Amino acid sequence: MNEINSIIDIKQYGKIKIKLAEVMDRKNITRNKMRTLTGVKYEVIDRYYEAQNVERFDLDFLAKACFVLDCKIGDLLEYENE
Repeated sequence: MNEINSIIDIKQYGKIKIKLAEVMDRKNITRNKMRTLTGVKYEVIDRYYEAQNVERFDLDFLAKACFVLDCKIGDLLEYENE
């Protein structure tokens, strides 16, 4: 049986990296255009784009972003183990 990690341990458990900016830049989609295409407020898109102050993920926004950018969720989010 595989060993199971515990978050109670002192070890760092890693983080989720938001890669929305990378995908949008690669596809030449601005934040204003993303706002128009998704109907999501600019402030929300900007928070994910800058990857700052994001504590929870809005699954509806992520689904819209995947649709508009024609990508998979793994293109927008990546787990980084510390």
